[in-house]
Amino acid sequence: MKKIFLFTFLVTAMLINTSFGQSYFYSNSYFYRPFTYELGANIGAINCLTDLGGNEGIGKRFVKDLNNNKTRFAYGLYFTAMYKNAVGIRLEGLMGNIEANDAVLEDVPVSDIAKARYNRNLNFRSKINELSLTAEIHPLYVLIDWAERERAAPRISPYFLGGIGYYSFNPQAILNFKYIDLQPLRTEGQGFKEYPDRKVYKLKQFNYPLGFGVKYELTQNINLRAEYVYRILNTDYLDDLSTTYVDPRYFQTNGFTGERLTNAILLNDRQINPVTGPGGKRGSPAENDAYFTFNLKIGIILASERMRE
Repeated sequence: MKKIFLFTFLVTAMLINTSFGQSYFYSNSYFYRPFTYELGANIGAINCLTDLGGNEGIGKRFVKDLNNNKTRFAYGLYFTAMYKNAVGIRLEGLMGNIEANDAVLEDVPVSDIAKARYNRNLNFRSKINELSLTAEIHPLYVLIDWAERERAAPRISPYFLGGIGYYSFNPQAILNFKYIDLQPLRTEGQGFKEYPDRKVYKLKQFNYPLGFGVKYELTQNINLRAEYVYRILNTDYLDDLSTTYVDPRYFQTNGFTGERLTNAILLNDRQINPVTGPGGKRGSPAENDAYFTFNLKIGIILASERMRE
């Protein structure tokens, strides 16, 4: 997926070479063409919402159940084609790491229902590589044609975005000081004949980014952005956790041997004080997992020119 960035630059080069349309009035110093192009980079934070970790009590929604101490670094590149600064299409590559751990609940009271999640004692981490294509809408430019009014447009512009993405992930758990890939271990019997309704999840899938941001034109040629994007996923296995414990005998009857068999048995059930057996609750399939980012972006506008005297 590191080819994301090379692909982004190749597309950028092709688009820059396309012909530009007639200029229209922007300010006392510059004309802007109807179609402008922006190439930029971003750095920021990434976190996830899964069955692992969380806060006291029954699992809650979004920020109420978010472990901020698991926020990690993310970065990427993007290329945007805009029409009159009102609507645009963006191609973006993103890379980051996510993780969660039931150990964050160590200090909750024994009487709290969340202690069962601490006792479950599971953890995961995963790299995220994403390529997305999104539409960007700026209401201040959609509602008002600043060129027609022959007035300089505002420097600050809030916007909304949404689209489709393609991402890869690979949940791993630590065992004996070593990270082990979880998907090949079928920890919840995915693909086993005993669990025909549990399919093997794919490590490359589509997602649906939705978000909002604020753009600030630092200069006529440089934009700054602050942006939040939430990804709707089609899987509950971002953390390799969704349903119930399986009978450990089924790993061997489904062809597991050697180290793979040992790892599957150990990573399927890691309860500190075993109280739940096969068929007991391990995760909750009621809602799919999700991940989200908060990014700061800087972009160079490629299609502005100084007004001729």
